[in-house]
Amino acid sequence: MKTARLQTRLSFSSQMVWLIYFSTFIFSFLTLSSADDATVMAKLLASFSTAPSGWSNSTDYCKWTNVTCDGSLVTEIQLVSQSLSGILPSDLGTLTRLTTLSLQGNSFSGPIPSFANLTSLQQLYLDNNKFSSIPSGFFQGLTSLRTLTLSVNLNLAPWIIPTELTQATSLVTFYASSANIIGSLPDFFGSFPSLHDLRLSENNLNGTLPKSFAGSGIRYLWLDNQRNGLSGTIDVLSSMTSLYQVCLSKNEFIGPIPDLSNCTNLFDLQLRDNQFTGVIPASLMSILTLRNVSLDNNELQGPYPQFPSSVTNHILEGSNNFCKNTPGPCDHQVTTLLEIIAAFGYPIKLAHSWTGNNACVDWTSIICDSQGNIITINFAKQQFVGTISPAFAKLTSLRNLLLDDNNLTGSIPDALTNMTSLKVLNVSNNNLAGLIPKFGDSVNLITNGNPLIGTNDTSPGGTSILPGMIAGIVIAVIIFVVVVLYISIRCYVNNRHKKFGGEENLENGGTTSVPNIEISIEVLKQVTNNFNEDNILGRGGFGVVYKGEYHYGTKVAVKRMESAARGSTGINEFQAEISVLSKVRHIHLVSLLGCCINGNERLLVYEYMPQRALTQHLFDLGENGRSSLTWEAEDSDSDGCGTRSGIPTYFSSTNFHS
Repeated sequence: MKTARLQTRLSFSSQMVWLIYFSTFIFSFLTLSSADDATVMAKLLASFSTAPSGWSNSTDYCKWTNVTCDGSLVTEIQLVSQSLSGILPSDLGTLTRLTTLSLQGNSFSGPIPSFANLTSLQQLYLDNNKFSSIPSGFFQGLTSLRTLTLSVNLNLAPWIIPTELTQATSLVTFYASSANIIGSLPDFFGSFPSLHDLRLSENNLNGTLPKSFAGSGIRYLWLDNQRNGLSGTIDVLSSMTSLYQVCLSKNEFIGPIPDLSNCTNLFDLQLRDNQFTGVIPASLMSILTLRNVSLDNNELQGPYPQFPSSVTNHILEGSNNFCKNTPGPCDHQVTTLLEIIAAFGYPIKLAHSWTGNNACVDWTSIICDSQGNIITINFAKQQFVGTISPAFAKLTSLRNLLLDDNNLTGSIPDALTNMTSLKVLNVSNNNLAGLIPKFGDSVNLITNGNPLIGTNDTSPGGTSILPGMIAGIVIAVIIFVVVVLYISIRCYVNNRHKKFGGEENLENGGTTSVPNIEISIEVLKQVTNNFNEDNILGRGGFGVVYKGEYHYGTKVAVKRMESAARGSTGINEFQAEISVLSKVRHIHLVSLLGCCINGNERLLVYEYMPQRALTQHLFDLGENGRSSLTWEAEDSDSDGCGTRSGIPTYFSSTNFHS
């Protein structure tokens, strides 16, 4: 019994000793961390050529202006556009509880400190400075990072987007325009399920668009003005159904514009100054949200497009090769030839010479008779890829069709057997396969040099191809059924989630279902200079309207609603109102660009009308002697994309902040 009591006392004593040691360790750790933060903040203050307002060694650093602490640990430093300069201390990245660092719009130089393994860091704004380099491992371990802006650091040494960025799986916004990025776009964008905003304009990127763009949630894609020029096709955009704005101007992209009809939120498409060819798809004109289109200085062909009136800005001039300068169908032979070369991907070598609406006038590879009918098409030795189009059969006068010595695949279309005028069909030295259709005796058919091509009688690969084709079709059908079932289930689950869980998610800081309007309160404070009275445009019964301007020059109007105007309106009701307003499209209405819910506060963001209120424009003619608003004045050009124009850098696609 005594032994048991003794063991109990010893056990209790051991626990007390352990608890004392642990408490001492925790206290020492917190004290050490606090001392570290104090040292780092003192170094940061010393690094500035001129101290920020409200910063002094004589006061506690947690009381400095625009510094936020949790206890004695620094969590936020916000020094936006303070005209500061200097070299940041290398141990700035040891502020272990730092969540937000906003240093944009200053003149900091030297290397950017390493912020590796700051697992609490969520917002890092370093744009519009004069930094010289990015350290190795800079992106390592930034697992909570949501916003990273490095744009307009023109002095940065060349750098590539590193693979460790994939550890930032929560990334929503990544801006690095005019930041001297080199190399190709990495194919790892599937690692960022929340990425909405990718802006890498005016760098030295090359190569093609990565396949991992497909199915991503990217809304704003800015890759324009690459000095080395991105290349290849832009077919992957068809699978980027969340897109709102696409800026790919001034690159080396080729091929046709893909079908973007699934991009139902797309409002701005900037593709000028590339080498796009082919016919503008009719589906582009059917996107209801589309407002701005720029396609000038390409090699586009076919009919001159006619966009609906909702597209207020469309630029098509330049070196495009439309068959006519006004909307309307092309000549039937021109239309047929364009349909034929669509199967070849619209080769750019043909786009250079196939201009005008008469295929018999200086069109490469085309020969016509005296009546203007095409009798010969000579596509031999052009290095064309693709398939043979059945549309050849629409050229009823065609006598000679020369397709030899290319890299064509597929089979010879049966429709070609209906060409009553055909005399010569040369498809030799390609990669054609399948059975050969039966042509009349008057047709000289040349098929040698196609190892996989077969006939009804003898075929070196014909009998072995058919079982393979059947197996492939069966597998494809099975995969298709599985995919359809999977998508149906996911849609059903998502719809139920939206129906029953939307309000709960929003109240808990989740993402609203209203598209294209999510702006953080921090952004609105920045653009309005913390709602400075000098920026007030007007007051009314519903609140105060402020003028806001981003550092790239784009202006907006921010309405800060008064509490009386808000009344008892809940988040769901406010969200529903915004959803309706954001879908309104009319040339006489100022567009709603966004909104913000910050606690009980409601804010609306509109396009900025710089020349007085609309009512003044409409009704001010007689009293002030000014002319009223004309239709021409309303149809002014809008800003495009790029680093220094268009929708601003800070217009981020972040969540609502409550």
